[in-house]
This record gives sequence, C-alpha cells and structure tokens, in this order.
Amino acid sequence: MVFLVAALLVMGVVLGTVAHTPLPVTLAGAAFIAIWLSLFTAREVRARGRRN
Repeated sequence: MVFLVAALLVMGVVLGTVAHTPLPVTLAGAAFIAIWLSLFTAREVRARGRRN
C-alpha cells in the first residue's frame, strides 16, 4: 500500500501534476491518502473477521 502511494507520487512528479504544488503540500496529501487507505484497510479486515 505504501508502495502504491509512493508510485502515484512519483508518477505525479514525472507527469508534472504535483510539480506545481509545494513539496510540503504534496507530502501532506500523500500522508493523508496513506492514512485514509490504512484506516479503510483496517475497517475491511475487521469487518471480514466478523463475517467468518
């Protein structure tokens, strides 16, 4: 999952989309997405445990 976030960030920099925003803003956005994905994964794992 962290690899996915890093890959998207690198792709954005290469394509120039993220290059127009300051680095701290980009890193804050990447951290937000990583936390969001982590919480979603934890919720799904917990829900799957209840179904089984």
